Amino acid sequence: MKIKKFDRYKTVHLILFILLAGIGLFIILTDPELYQMIANNSHIRALCILLWIVFVLSFLFIFMDFSLFSTFKKDYRELDFAVSSDPVSGIANRYSCDSLIEKYLDQPLPRNIGCVMFDLTNIGDVNQNRGHVAGNDLIHDFSGILQASSLNLCFVGRNGGNKFLALFENCTTQKLNIFLDRVSDRVDKHNDNPDVPPILYQYGTAYREDESVQTITDLIALSNRRIYE
Repeated sequence: MKIKKFDRYKTVHLILFILLAGIGLFIILTDPELYQMIANNSHIRALCILLWIVFVLSFLFIFMDFSLFSTFKKDYRELDFAVSSDPVSGIANRYSCDSLIEKYLDQPLPRNIGCVMFDLTNIGDVNQNRGHVAGNDLIHDFSGILQASSLNLCFVGRNGGNKFLALFENCTTQKLNIFLDRVSDRVDKHNDNPDVPPILYQYGTAYREDESVQTITDLIALSNRRIYE
């Protein structure tokens, strides 16, 4: 938010600067008496030259501010991505999952919250039989499927190890089923390729179904238990 405010401030600053400089130049060029005064009086001419030097330098400094600010925003985005994304999966990491969950800590759980927990069940076999590189590739492929399937529906992230979290902040049965169908279809297409290890997964879903689910941690724990039921 502060970055956006600073960006707007600098943009307004530059627009006002250009506008005032243009007005000043217009007045000089359209007022013959003022133009002649500047042309004939060396002191006024020197003063005008100094003022225009200040204008040019100010413009250069503002332009440099924009350049530095653009570099800062790029570095900030890269840092934010590095902090919030998982290096193996390429999607949101445990930190990002916890940040979203913290929104609902210590407050009543809304009725329209839904959760899906996924377990990539064959990652241990792939690591053992094909090596950790193949296991990481499988995690990355499954993560990409979850990310593509979540479009306009929910948040997805790797919650650690072989566990993945999908959290619906405006959950409906229809949205959840669309998401799960998308995941199933994409996994089937992935598994049609005989050159890569298949993706085998289980999942559990949970809503704010009854009074036993009072908090966000209750909801996530319930969906995690249902993976194995």
